[in-house]
Amino acid sequence: MIFAPPSFTSSLETSRVRRRSRFSANRRIDDAIETNIERYMNCPPFYLTKRIVELEREWSVERWLETNASTLALTGVVLAASGYRKALWLSGTVAGFLLLHGVSGWCPPLPLLRRLGVRTRSEIDVEKFALKYLRGDFEKLTLASRSGKLSSELIARVMREVE
Repeated sequence: MIFAPPSFTSSLETSRVRRRSRFSANRRIDDAIETNIERYMNCPPFYLTKRIVELEREWSVERWLETNASTLALTGVVLAASGYRKALWLSGTVAGFLLLHGVSGWCPPLPLLRRLGVRTRSEIDVEKFALKYLRGDFEKLTLASRSGKLSSELIARVMREVE
């Protein structure tokens, strides 16, 4: 990886998900990140910005799991409310899977999502910040640190970028 993950929370998410994912799925995702960075290496800033915007909109594995779980849980509740009481099993099962993922970092849909290339937020951010670096977003930071004048204003600007 080129850059460290931007936040401790997303770093924990990534390490839990990566630990619970197959090596081949992680390797494919890492290779895709490297390929994407290499593809944009000599592109003008316009194309880098366009890709960064795409990355900011990309859904992480957490978002996929949360959205799918809530959709299935609500479906079970609606079906149960309309008379099909056995549908509550669907809601209970999905809630259990979500709890399992929250506690251990693994749930049954995770291997499928990882094989499909769904990335964690930190994995997405690695590519995003590499492209920002290529675009020159951190040049002022580099110049300021070389001169020994790393102002609090500059640090605050970088922290806003990272968020």
